[in-house]
Amino acid sequence: MDEIINCDICVIGAGSGGLSVAAGAAQMGAKVVLIEKSKMGGDCLNTGCVPSKALLAASHAALDAKHANALGIDASVFVDGPRVFSHVSDIIKSIEPHDSQERFEQLGVNVIRDHAKFISSDEVSAGGNRIRARRFVVATGSRAFVPPIEGIENVNVLTNENIFEIKSIPEHLIVIGGGPIGIEMAQAFRGLGAKVSVVEMATICPKDDVEIVDVLRQCLNDDGIELFEGAKVQRIEGGKNNPAVIIVDGNGNELNISGSHLLVAAGRRPNVENIGLDVAGIDVRTSAPGGIIVDAGLKTSNKKVYAIGDVSGGYQFTHVAGYHAGIVIRNALFRLPAKVNLNHVPWVTYTSPELAHAGLNEADAREKFGSKIKVLKASFADNDRARAERNTAGMIKVVVTKSGKILGCSIIGPHGGELIAPWVLAMEKGLKISAMAGTIAAYPTLSEISKRAAGSFYTPKLYGATTRWLVRFLSKFG
Repeated sequence: MDEIINCDICVIGAGSGGLSVAAGAAQMGAKVVLIEKSKMGGDCLNTGCVPSKALLAASHAALDAKHANALGIDASVFVDGPRVFSHVSDIIKSIEPHDSQERFEQLGVNVIRDHAKFISSDEVSAGGNRIRARRFVVATGSRAFVPPIEGIENVNVLTNENIFEIKSIPEHLIVIGGGPIGIEMAQAFRGLGAKVSVVEMATICPKDDVEIVDVLRQCLNDDGIELFEGAKVQRIEGGKNNPAVIIVDGNGNELNISGSHLLVAAGRRPNVENIGLDVAGIDVRTSAPGGIIVDAGLKTSNKKVYAIGDVSGGYQFTHVAGYHAGIVIRNALFRLPAKVNLNHVPWVTYTSPELAHAGLNEADAREKFGSKIKVLKASFADNDRARAERNTAGMIKVVVTKSGKILGCSIIGPHGGELIAPWVLAMEKGLKISAMAGTIAAYPTLSEISKRAAGSFYTPKLYGATTRWLVRFLSKFG
């Protein structure tokens, strides 16, 4: 018979969200069971954020060397593919101990390495055990979606789950999908010497501000990446190692794009299959992209079960999964009425230049507030630090109400992902644009661009006719 294990919290999935719940709950004194059928660390560590950023770091280093002549430095570049992928592997291994089974067992977590499945509304089976818990947390993540394209079964298909296993730089990488993952990988491999073609049925980075994306598009074109936007994939021909993607482009022309490797980055789907959700009475969305239905406190239709991260069908970011973990701990352990608020969640596309966003973009703000908004802009071309480093492509764009409430911020430029943080803080704390305008920024820093954009809110009044009249009037009194 199966052994019965009783605990306070049973977590299914050892990705970023599940690990955060398990570690936090265990250190707060809860009895925790953590179940993982595959690798500890989940997608983020093994096939997502960590390896992709390590690969991008190598690509950016190569690009920096190629562009160094603008600074008076002549440098030659040789990309050693096996060493690049060895670097990626080394970075994963350096982080593995933090997410390892051994570390979590040292924290007091009972780690079971097996497939988990609900066998009732309050019981899970895994590893020859029946786990009964006061609360369950489903954190099974998501997987790459491979669309049913005619002929795709006849070629080798790469996704984020296996692209880091190749050992050499592709001769010609074809990417289906122009979202953040597709664009990041396109630029990464282009910087490492591959020819790259991107096929996108709509526009690249469709969730971002169109003016900001225009800057990125120009940079990708300058890098020599072929972009086919508004294109429909008809079928895939060729052999295992020489795929040919047949598309109809935005002008209605049929084109044959032949390459050496095919990467599919056409979205992700939550992992909800084969874990007994129906047995546990947990409702799942039937429409794409799917996911477990949760309330504002991340509870499912079974009030003993929470769902966090990608599997809940919302934002698919590691930092959102970590945020979800904090909500669950407050709800499950302390019975506090914590609710999710993702109005200001930031996201970053780690291209060069980086694209970062939080809050509403201009189009969304105009739809919601009409003419009651102001759009503030500043260019990196006017930032002295960016000039000194000859890295001036990009801009910041801030949307505010006419009273100065900050509604959203988009940045494309060097270190955009770092520069977005104070804007997230300002929106979360309800600060007005005056707080950003009045901040002292060190000179010369890239962060001055935020102060310049914020200060432009006051320019019309500060240098307007009323101010001029007041200055002249006061001058009469000595």
